[in-house]
Amino acid sequence: MATKVRYGIAEPRIFTPPLRELTPESSLGFSVIEFATDFLEVTLFEWQKWLLIHMLELLPDGRLRFQTVVVLVARQNGKSHLSKVLALWFMMSWGWPLIIGTAQDLDTAEEVWDGAVELLEEDDELSGYIKKVFRVNGKKSLNLVNGTRYKVRAANRKAGRGLSGNLILLDELREHQTWDAWGAITKTTMAQTMSLILALSNAGDMTSLVLRYLRKMAHKSIGDPDGICKEDEISPPVADLIEDHDDEDEETVDFEQDEDTLGLFEWSMKPGSDKWDRGGWAQANPSMNHPHGIPERNIASACRTDPEWVFRTEVGCQWADILEDGPFEPGSWDKGLNTVVEDADGNKSVADSDKIIGDVYACVDMGADRSMTYVAFAGRRADGSPQVEIVTARRGTEWLEEWFTDEKRRSRIIAVTGQLSGAPISPWIKAMSKDPDFPLPTEEWGSGDLSAAHGITADAVRDGYVKHNPQPVLDLAAATAQTKQLGDAQAISRARSPSDAAPLIAFEGALWLLLRHEIAPPPPPAAPVSTSGDGYDYDDSDSVMDMGF
Repeated sequence: MATKVRYGIAEPRIFTPPLRELTPESSLGFSVIEFATDFLEVTLFEWQKWLLIHMLELLPDGRLRFQTVVVLVARQNGKSHLSKVLALWFMMSWGWPLIIGTAQDLDTAEEVWDGAVELLEEDDELSGYIKKVFRVNGKKSLNLVNGTRYKVRAANRKAGRGLSGNLILLDELREHQTWDAWGAITKTTMAQTMSLILALSNAGDMTSLVLRYLRKMAHKSIGDPDGICKEDEISPPVADLIEDHDDEDEETVDFEQDEDTLGLFEWSMKPGSDKWDRGGWAQANPSMNHPHGIPERNIASACRTDPEWVFRTEVGCQWADILEDGPFEPGSWDKGLNTVVEDADGNKSVADSDKIIGDVYACVDMGADRSMTYVAFAGRRADGSPQVEIVTARRGTEWLEEWFTDEKRRSRIIAVTGQLSGAPISPWIKAMSKDPDFPLPTEEWGSGDLSAAHGITADAVRDGYVKHNPQPVLDLAAATAQTKQLGDAQAISRARSPSDAAPLIAFEGALWLLLRHEIAPPPPPAAPVSTSGDGYDYDDSDSVMDMGF
């Protein structure tokens, strides 16, 4: 008995709708399709054609509607093929001077670049458009006779600096766990009157900070179709804890003033669907069963053999909100979580009884990539329970001494600690411990103390003994951090952790220092004093929203 073939669905399940009917006059996509078919002589899937028409929508004044486009689709459906066609069209038809391709794995970006070069080199007529090809690893560049260039860069905080790009191709955006690479590469378009940032990926997980933020922004603007924006306010994760200060290198991402410049096109299985829902497969895999696309039997094989969360993320393009093997028992971190309440004006805060009172102990730690430094405070609440909070985060260490010696907080800090050796923060800790002008006691935190601090924290978290506010950077570290062996004990490993573990290490160090000194619970003051707030001046008028709620 013949079975009807089920084909991948060209239209994404979720997308930013067009402002008007899309025709050759209102979208450049039709021109790109013609260029691919007639000039490059390559075949596009129907979903790629649909995407080109919608993502290259024009405003009535002739400008591109979208400056940033996020495309989510399951793996192996043709994202790379689409990228190289688009790059060549912008170079050869529109003459955009510089195309920059990047990915977290440089090999991925170079593979797309190689495909574009091969399309031209393997055709006698098209090869005449090439001026020169540079194939030096890490510095690959395709230069055409019309003066346009297509360069490849690694996705890091130096990516694209010194360049001024028109089309930015970011592959595997799910792997961006900080805003460093995004800030560096996308800002190359700031001086351009016409530019496009195209970010392509399959679904991410809780470590995919950049993709998660952009997706939520786009979902929010089209009515939150999957309900992903109901539980929290949208705020750039990297800015949750950063104090206001002048820094020319700081990058920010803000689509609030002109949300229409962000477009989302998402091919994915519907939340809650069965993993064997073949209609969902077709929705997440638009090339399924099409010629040169993904055979359905290959998807069925993956569904049968993969762990469910792997299949849903890689093949169903569904988000995985949990990761296995965090440092604490499943569900234990939430035992100590303070409750956030919202008033009639939408302001969020914790109760006065859930705030630290009295003096505090501090711990400083820096991420493995040295991009961010965090300070944690540990103290007691009115009920005597220990509480730990991340109170600030900034780049580098130059600001730390001035921050600690500021009179508004110096008198409240009993002592400061940090890993004495073998950690990115160690040079600063050593310097401060020897500096006679540093006004705060600096206590050593050695290797044996690291494992002791982790054991103390693990027990306190398991029993719900230590309290903490919801803070995205800390919650992420607590859910994903990995451990390393120190003799017969364990400690948090920065290198092995998939996201920045420094907030959790600062948390553990501050709690260790607090309990080491066995502070007796202080009597309740007339008015609780908050350690939260953007200015960290312990003024109750500060909004805890600044601390990541």
